[in-house]
Amino acid sequence: MILRLVLFIVLLTSSVAHAEQTVTPVTDLLGRTVNIKLPVQRVILGEGRQLYLVAMLDKENPAKRIVAWRKDLIQSDPATWQQYRQQFPQLEKIPTFGGSEQGTFDIEQAINLKPDVIIMNMDARNAIVDSGYEAALASAGIPIVYVDFRYDPIAHIPPTVKLFGELFGQSERSEAYLKFRDSELQRVISRTLKLQKPLPKVFLERLGGYSEECCMTFGKGSFGRFVKLAGGDNIAANLAPGSFFTLNPEKVIAANPDVVILTSGNFQAFVPGGRWIPLGPGVNIEESRRKLAWFTTRPAYADSTARRNSAFFAIWHQFYNSPYDVIAIQQLARWIHPQLFADLAPDDTFRRMHQEFLPVPYQSGYMVSLKKEENNHDVKSGTTPR
Repeated sequence: MILRLVLFIVLLTSSVAHAEQTVTPVTDLLGRTVNIKLPVQRVILGEGRQLYLVAMLDKENPAKRIVAWRKDLIQSDPATWQQYRQQFPQLEKIPTFGGSEQGTFDIEQAINLKPDVIIMNMDARNAIVDSGYEAALASAGIPIVYVDFRYDPIAHIPPTVKLFGELFGQSERSEAYLKFRDSELQRVISRTLKLQKPLPKVFLERLGGYSEECCMTFGKGSFGRFVKLAGGDNIAANLAPGSFFTLNPEKVIAANPDVVILTSGNFQAFVPGGRWIPLGPGVNIEESRRKLAWFTTRPAYADSTARRNSAFFAIWHQFYNSPYDVIAIQQLARWIHPQLFADLAPDDTFRRMHQEFLPVPYQSGYMVSLKKEENNHDVKSGTTPR
């Protein structure tokens, strides 16, 4: 009798939870209006690194809605993966799929999992449409929404965070995070908008150590936009179209950067034993500093002002593809204008973000400078406010 009562309550609770879902039109980052049962209960993440935001919204159990995800988090950010899997071992039970960032996945598997929504990066749209996936999923009653962190983070992170909040029934949490982000962003922008030109010349080496060749970089978008907001002159911004490309080393030599900043991380899954710089929660920062030192020997930087002043830095690559962009912007500002931002402590900002919004404790290891005292170089140009 008791067993029957328990089963009845479980079934009743399940049916009530399902009944509480309401078909609601939402608008994604491509301006598409999609009808979705809200709040969603079963989600496929088209990119595992979307966990960075999901963890803010489902702080008590980030795994509870995810029925499948791409394995990029496990491969591209093993330090964060280890941190989360230790605290939430149920994450290990979630089915993963491979495929490229262009959005390929097993459509039969996706349909069988019966998700309420699939969340994809907006740059995957063309591949998904061309492959017929979007039409096939639509015919199965499975909606897709498109989001963006990496191409235009300043413009797209707020609507992406709001969309996730709407999907998860956690709009209050998403709005609270955006308020925090905006407040911390203004601590930088309120000063850099008053800077006079010329600004310090900055070269961003993208995916430092992923390849022996030089020089992958960022254009006007993504991390390139971070440099601009932080008060630097991104030397690659006007040298080629797009957000991601490779520059000829001779162009870097001719530009003579005042500051060199690498984005990097643990890329062991892709480049075993490579020159990549381990960055992320809890890494050995002295090992990171040692590996950063090698990059000063690149011919592209041999006679640069950056090398003469030891103005070499490295930062966690995944800032470009997460809701944590404000941490990177604060850190870049601190490196580019050490005197102007002497009162800014990005590490403390990230710690407060973890305390207020994330389910795992903060561990340092996301940024490293060539010198142990990160602010003991002084980039002279562009530090005078109007």
